Amino acid sequence: MTRPPTPRIVHVLAVAASLCATAAWVVYERAGLILSHYDAKAHLVVARRVFDNITPGWQQIGAVWLPLPHLINLLPVQVDFFYRTGVFASLVSVVCLGVTAWAAARLVLVATGSLVGGAIAIALLATNPNLLYLYATPMTEPLFLAVTFVALLWLFEWLQQGQDDVSWRLGAALFAAAWSRYEAWPILAAAIAAAGYTVWRRTGSLGAAVRGTLRLSAWPIAAGIIFMINSRITVGSWFVTDGFYVPDPTYQRQMTRTLLGIWWGTHQLSGYAIEIVALTAAVVSVISAARRATASWLVPASLFAAASLPAYAFYSGHPYRIRYMVPLVAACAVWGGIGVGLAGRRSRIAGAIVAATLLASIAIESPPWKAHPPMLEEAEWDLPDSHRREAVTACLAGQYHGEKVLASMGSLAHYMQELSRSGFHLADFINEGNGVIWQTAMQTGPAAHAGWMLVEEQAEGGDVLAKRIAADAGFARGMERVCEGGGVALYRRVSPFPSFNDRTGSHP
Repeated sequence: MTRPPTPRIVHVLAVAASLCATAAWVVYERAGLILSHYDAKAHLVVARRVFDNITPGWQQIGAVWLPLPHLINLLPVQVDFFYRTGVFASLVSVVCLGVTAWAAARLVLVATGSLVGGAIAIALLATNPNLLYLYATPMTEPLFLAVTFVALLWLFEWLQQGQDDVSWRLGAALFAAAWSRYEAWPILAAAIAAAGYTVWRRTGSLGAAVRGTLRLSAWPIAAGIIFMINSRITVGSWFVTDGFYVPDPTYQRQMTRTLLGIWWGTHQLSGYAIEIVALTAAVVSVISAARRATASWLVPASLFAAASLPAYAFYSGHPYRIRYMVPLVAACAVWGGIGVGLAGRRSRIAGAIVAATLLASIAIESPPWKAHPPMLEEAEWDLPDSHRREAVTACLAGQYHGEKVLASMGSLAHYMQELSRSGFHLADFINEGNGVIWQTAMQTGPAAHAGWMLVEEQAEGGDVLAKRIAADAGFARGMERVCEGGGVALYRRVSPFPSFNDRTGSHP
């Protein structure tokens, strides 16, 4: 069976979606909000530090975040303009909306044959103000949604065409999705399991189902193994699961409250009507998947498996982040389009009513012109502190003469990126990624190795340096506190210790 062509209008609408993201970028750039989220800055830092570093190398790609977004931005962010503004990374996000929109519409078309449903799916993606904000920034959700949607589309088509071998194209998409964000892992696991079930239902052969499942899963499993080997080499652990947040008791060990929080966040980012239509269509399709002819419907339904990650995180004590429900909002967009197609199969009137309901929800519940959507409000949490940190920046830059600065990248990566506007490079900092240099400074104190020290004293209960100072007052011997702002304290060396490997080339 050959792949049916995609109507030209789908490509046009996908380009229009990217134009919507471009318009959002212009609006948020003028407002100075492109890099307002601390993670947007931190992702630029992760890509930049592979070359701009005291100890450059591939190990700097890190082991907390999955590597694909940083590999794509690896070379562009070595250009100061792209690093300081995030323009290239934002361009990647803009393109990703077009790719996501195309994949969503085609998935609806292949599943239901409804062009109107495909157009509705694109509209739900391209007009959502919360998604539009993310698609204007260097955040990693846009790339994750693009590669995951493409992977599920090609997997669905693979099943529709009754193929046996897994093409390199499908395999590469599965691999890329597994390297984008952790939400992709439960989605891919559910989708591949659904594919195996579909093969079994259609062929009646358990062996064929197992072979297909193994061929499909080999790609994301390979991605996971490579990532964990890198993690073991770089940080000494196969998989980093803790140490980057302070447990929040709000949802911890409270499953009912956790599930309600996920539901609340999803409709806050989209709308009640969209959520109801999407979930209804998904439930109906999953029930119908018991039949052999419709078993493959479980593949697009696997998008909702993304809920397992925030459920696990919040239940384990991770602070609530509405951003973690973004994959579910995108899933609702796809299933909203599928809902239009399914209703249209019963009657044109039913399809028109569902489509009109979704369009009304766009205009009433989550219009693209919404001034302060929840996603933007969350992204602005750090803005007040960012402005207060300007006093620290002025204090440091005004007295800086090339000495190294000791700072925890795990807590202050976003501030390091902010300091680039004052001429600082990542090679000016001693941080956790510098291995023995950082470890020695933590053992002996900063004065023998750095002329300055930045300490995060507020966020997450204070960083590793703040906790070390609180536990051992002698750790900061030879350093004096000179200024503070936005939760960050600046220390300057007052003892005669020479700086370690500073710009002038001096050594202890």
